[in-house]
Amino acid sequence: MKWNLRMVAAQRDLWRPTELLEAFKTVGFTPSLSKVAAMWSGTPVTVRLDDLDKICAVLNCTVGDLLQAEPLETAAGESEALPKAVGAEGIDGGPVRPTPRRQGPRRTLPPN
Repeated sequence: MKWNLRMVAAQRDLWRPTELLEAFKTVGFTPSLSKVAAMWSGTPVTVRLDDLDKICAVLNCTVGDLLQAEPLETAAGESEALPKAVGAEGIDGGPVRPTPRRQGPRRTLPPN
């Protein structure tokens, strides 16, 4: 998800977190300045639904204006970014099957 609080606030002529905090007080939403600054400068991990409702009321916007869905990376794109194991340069990507050891005695018990 993409957090667009700064863009929506700028469209309402609010350019600083302190201005946004003053606007929040008009609807009875009184977060700390540090919380507003954190929402302003980055994407919050969580947002309470009642807080989101108050933010939308102040900015006269919808949740869709504040949060925009971004496409996820495809599974093929993620697998290309993973590091390869040592010696895996020549492997064609098929299933790997273990090969039994042909020389020496077979163990009947695990090593101690």
